Amino acid sequence: MWAVPCDCTEGDRAERALARARVPERYRHCDFANYEPDNDYEGSSREQIGSWNRSLAQAKIVVERFAQEFSPVRDMQSEHGLLLMGPCGVGKTHLVVAALKEIVLRGHSGLFYDYRELLKEIQDSYNAESQSTEMGVLEPVLKTEVLVLDDLGSSKPSAWALETVGHILNSRYNEKRVTLLTTNYLDTDTSAGASSQRATGLRPGALEDSLSDRIGKRIRSRLYEMCRTLEIYAPDYRKEIRNLSRGRA
Repeated sequence: MWAVPCDCTEGDRAERALARARVPERYRHCDFANYEPDNDYEGSSREQIGSWNRSLAQAKIVVERFAQEFSPVRDMQSEHGLLLMGPCGVGKTHLVVAALKEIVLRGHSGLFYDYRELLKEIQDSYNAESQSTEMGVLEPVLKTEVLVLDDLGSSKPSAWALETVGHILNSRYNEKRVTLLTTNYLDTDTSAGASSQRATGLRPGALEDSLSDRIGKRIRSRLYEMCRTLEIYAPDYRKEIRNLSRGRA
C-alpha cells in the first residue's frame, strides 16, 4: 500500500505554485487550450480576417513550443526569451501566462510582474516605513528562471525607470536567464512585409510612440539579443466582443 495524492491536493499544489509565481487571479484561467486564434471580426473582409487569425495562430504555436521545450540547461545555451508586440486585446498576456503556468507547474521557478507594478514596488521600498527593501524586491526578479514582464513601456520613461529596467534586463542577460515580455508599442524600423501589413490595414493598433521611445534605444538593442520578437497583428478582440454585445442588446 502507498499513499496517492488526491485531486484536491494536486489542485492546491498548483494554486500555490501559481500564487508564488504572482500570476494574477484574472489570468489564472489562461492556458493554450482556451486561447482562441480563429475569430470573426464584424465588417472585415475575409482576407483581413484570415491574415489576423494566421498571426494569432502563429503566435500561439511559437509560445506553446517555447513552453514545451523550456529547460534551464537548454535555455542557458540559447539565451532566448520572447517579446510579444501588438495592440491591446490580441492575447499577448494570455499567451505568456499560459507559458509561465506550464513551466512553473513542471517545478521551475517563475514570476509574473506588470511593468508599472514592478517599478512601483521598487519605488515603495525606498520609503522608510516600508517593510520591503530594494534588494528584497529585486533579488527574486533577477534570480527566477523565467520572468514575465507584462506591458513593457506602459508608463512614461524616466531616467530612474530606464536605469532600473536596464539593470534588471542586463543582469538577467548576463546570467543567461529567460525573460518573456509583452508590449503594445511597436518598432519603427519595420520590414517591408510589416509595412505592407500596415498599409493594407492588417497591422492595426500601433501607438504613436515606438518601443524605443518608451524604453530607450539601449534597452531595445539588448532585447534583440535576449528575445525572439513576435509581432501579433489583429484587432482588439475584447473591443469586438463589446461591440457585438451592444449590437445584440
